Amino acid sequence: MARFTRAGAVVGALTLVASLALTGCGGGDKKPEFVGGASSDASAAPGSTAPSTPSTPSGPALTLSPANGTKNRPVSTEISAKLPDGGKVSAVSLTADGGGSVEGKLRTDGSSWVPSAPLKWGTRYTATVTASASDGTSSQGTSSFTTMAKPKSTIGSGLYLFDDKSYGVAMPVVTEFHPGIPKKDRAAVQKRMFVRTDPPQPGAWHWVSNGTQAYYRAPEYWKPGTTITVRIALAGVPLSNGKYGDVDRRATAKIGRSFEMKVDNANKKMTVYENGAAVRTIPVSLGKKSTPSSSGTMVVMEKKEATVFDTRDDPDPANRYVTDIQFAQRLTWGGEYIHAAPWSEHVQGRQNVSHGCVNVSMANARWLFDKTRIGDPITIKGTERRIAAGNGWTAWSLSWSEFVKGSALPVPSGGAGPAV
Repeated sequence: MARFTRAGAVVGALTLVASLALTGCGGGDKKPEFVGGASSDASAAPGSTAPSTPSTPSGPALTLSPANGTKNRPVSTEISAKLPDGGKVSAVSLTADGGGSVEGKLRTDGSSWVPSAPLKWGTRYTATVTASASDGTSSQGTSSFTTMAKPKSTIGSGLYLFDDKSYGVAMPVVTEFHPGIPKKDRAAVQKRMFVRTDPPQPGAWHWVSNGTQAYYRAPEYWKPGTTITVRIALAGVPLSNGKYGDVDRRATAKIGRSFEMKVDNANKKMTVYENGAAVRTIPVSLGKKSTPSSSGTMVVMEKKEATVFDTRDDPDPANRYVTDIQFAQRLTWGGEYIHAAPWSEHVQGRQNVSHGCVNVSMANARWLFDKTRIGDPITIKGTERRIAAGNGWTAWSLSWSEFVKGSALPVPSGGAGPAV
């Protein structure tokens, strides 16, 4: 059985090793490239926060946060204000000592103003906030604060999304953390994970149990032609384990045409749908009973026209081999792929003989490889086991009602819109 492991493929990428042992045709020791970052284990001095005090208002009393004179603020600091009658902030101006205004946006719920980029380390800022009271009067207050020095202990992060790339309709936003985010910190981190879609579609985050990954998806597959804009604003976010977020991650990507693959173990066939219409039926051979394929909805994570499956580290001698493979498309970290299997063409559509992969003919493998994108979904049903959570980008292996239970924040009915 191939190990459920992953290794970084780009400079600065993370390496995570999970403990599950899962079946797969290919070795489970590689992962697709993603925007990654290094982490440091050095210790850092914690920041301190002064209590919030009223500013000097021009109308009713306006209380600002950070309070005037606050020091050692994280560079993830947001600006907020309170009025006695619960009014709302209408405008914020933030400037750094030495000149230069800071751009930002109010959260849609009006709870705070979020800078569009991390603040600078060890820098003094002045915030001027205008708020409107319920009686129509306005107040203005000013507060100056100083950010902390750059910490030495950070948490690594990654984002599996690239600018100007086109993905399949099931491409989840996948962000990764090393080490994982402690459960008590996930709500604060999730508040800094922003996703916008055009056309607008609601969505939600779901955390994998160990906190090493979080997925964002909509209740249904993305609409073809959608633009997804992501900011994982982790830089400077303080965590309970004494670490701080490393950097902000950003990407703007496109969703292409709809392309779905559906495999039924009962008839051992794959039906391929493009833009909703069935375009091809492909005989397959799935995993034999001792090494079954996973049932559930997975997505294409990686494509390799030629590769080598090396499972010599499998604890079961019967599952050890080294084989040249063509037109391989990764579905799980554990080593399940769609790939060409000329050696099993005579039983494809009739018998399962693989080590967990979806075997197809050379001609069909080439055709699929030319058609698919990263993020295209494949649903397999009727096998001896379910896909394990986190074994690949398993955001779609859960129903929407199950998926939202993995959010660290409440999710409105139907999903949340953009937070900022």
